[in-house]
Amino acid sequence: MQGLSSTELFRRHLSERPVLFEEHLGVRKVILNRPSKLNSLTFEMVSQMFRKLRIYEDDPAANIVILKGNGEAFCAGGDVVGNMCSALTGHWSFGASYYKKLLTLVHLIATYKKPLVSLLNGVVMGGGAGISMTGSFRVVTEKTVFAMPEASFGLFPDVGASHFLSKLPGYFGEYIGLTGARLDGATMLECGLGTHFVFSKDLPLLEHTLCSLDSSNASEILYVISKFAHKSNIKGEELHKRLKSINKCFSRQTVEGILLTLEKELLDNLVEKWIAAAVNSMKAASPTSLKIFLRSIREGRGQTIEQCLARDYTILCNIMRRKITNDFYEGSRAILFDKDKKPKWEPPKLESVGAETVDMLFKALEDEDDWNRLQLPARSSNLLVQMGSKL
Repeated sequence: MQGLSSTELFRRHLSERPVLFEEHLGVRKVILNRPSKLNSLTFEMVSQMFRKLRIYEDDPAANIVILKGNGEAFCAGGDVVGNMCSALTGHWSFGASYYKKLLTLVHLIATYKKPLVSLLNGVVMGGGAGISMTGSFRVVTEKTVFAMPEASFGLFPDVGASHFLSKLPGYFGEYIGLTGARLDGATMLECGLGTHFVFSKDLPLLEHTLCSLDSSNASEILYVISKFAHKSNIKGEELHKRLKSINKCFSRQTVEGILLTLEKELLDNLVEKWIAAAVNSMKAASPTSLKIFLRSIREGRGQTIEQCLARDYTILCNIMRRKITNDFYEGSRAILFDKDKKPKWEPPKLESVGAETVDMLFKALEDEDDWNRLQLPARSSNLLVQMGSKL
């Protein structure tokens, strides 16, 4: 461009790239770079990340991978608007192809052979949770906001949520997925979604220190991060008290039972604002979505990440086809396009969503000649599993 120096042109070029990749000695950085869109993941971004992460995994000079986002968000999720626009023009299979690529990326990160440090400073939702919650190290800050709000617009907490949320204490995972509750960094640390809490002002120095570490030894990386980490500002007894009520309500066998118990709990604890928020969120969400997630997380407790991701893919494909439910399209209309925030769910009530409807959504597509189930490569567990309780 006329009038711009070569340096300015280069900076502009970088600013337009949706993912940046940097190399610093033994550290490789993957930086999500769509700050104006809260780093929501496009097909291009997912493809680039998958390709580079595979290269880094096989590169003997790469010791550590750092994953972070530019701007005020780590990643707010997948590019729902882009996929929905494609689906509305009759190309629902594009959304399925995008989703297959995203789940393959989630699986790669969940089974990554090298230490992967996710710096979760800002919004972490949906697909952003999928590409970070199964990684080795998950550093949260006072600016972190985590949520899985998919049921509010007719989808369901996916991208492996039935696996990583089912590993949380008691029925905290059911609470997060059914209500879309927002968690701060301190709460994430306490419940296990985060591995370390570091103040955002200290993140640049943490990155610099990791870049100077010439080792891929997980214990050495753990030592470095721990030097910058702080304890949560949440009192243990406070979270334990809330978890006691959560377990009482969200351990019920049905969504109807959970909501009924929550409403009874609310009558006895009017001062507990989180209970009222949970009731209101569930009543506003898609009844079908709620039932999908409850069944998913209950199955996910006894399954591998591969089984959970394969189930996510099957359900999403059935949702995208609109033959069983139209709630995702209606929710997207109300929340993302028209923005009237008044979706008309069908059916509108929990008791009207029969078990046979949910069964059909969990059933693999049999009437598509060119359709394949999600098949993931055999890979061993990542460092998170190998290190166990050391984190």
